Amino acid sequence: MVSPPIVIYPPQTPPSRLKRLLKAAARLGARLCIGPVVAGYWLNALVIGRNRALESASQLLSLLPGISGQYLRRAFLEQVLARCHPSALIEFGTLFSQTGAMLDENVYVGPRCQLGLVHLQRDVLLASGVQVPSGGKTHYFDDPSLPIRAQGGERRLVTIGAGAWIGAGAIVLADIGPGTVVAAGSVVTKPLPENVIAAGVPARVLGSRAEKRPSACG
Repeated sequence: MVSPPIVIYPPQTPPSRLKRLLKAAARLGARLCIGPVVAGYWLNALVIGRNRALESASQLLSLLPGISGQYLRRAFLEQVLARCHPSALIEFGTLFSQTGAMLDENVYVGPRCQLGLVHLQRDVLLASGVQVPSGGKTHYFDDPSLPIRAQGGERRLVTIGAGAWIGAGAIVLADIGPGTVVAAGSVVTKPLPENVIAAGVPARVLGSRAEKRPSACG
């Protein structure tokens, strides 16, 4: 049986001066174009609050495809989130629900992610469909005599450390250390240390990144 081909692509190289200038011009154009959406966001925020206004605006902007959508989403989020670095890249279909979210340098957020109160430190990579709600206690359910919706809950900042890679479809409810890899489909319920590989439901540490093993992230 013939093994399928493996395509290896080289690491990214620094952009040329011309490419940097073109990107700067595109960022400026996006900030100008996004002005009406930002104005609408602040008007909505006065009535329904900043977080609900963010949900509404991010649902609209998530539908914009291609490179233009990337630039417009970032231009908006730079002005409404606690922090969104100009180098962050947010793909199609991604939704935000908390204005306290922070995206540092070179963060990549893949398609159709859902992000709450989260701090993505520099060089974090989220694959498609990753969910990072605001911790694991957004809904209390201790009293069975009351509907869950009536019991309240709490939000806490979830931090994903610098250089971590979160695989497709993972759900992250607790902090993840720098450089850690979380396999596709995992559910992180407890904090993970730095530079490890974790997988499973709930996620558990399989070993250190220093150990040679097949890639399981996806």
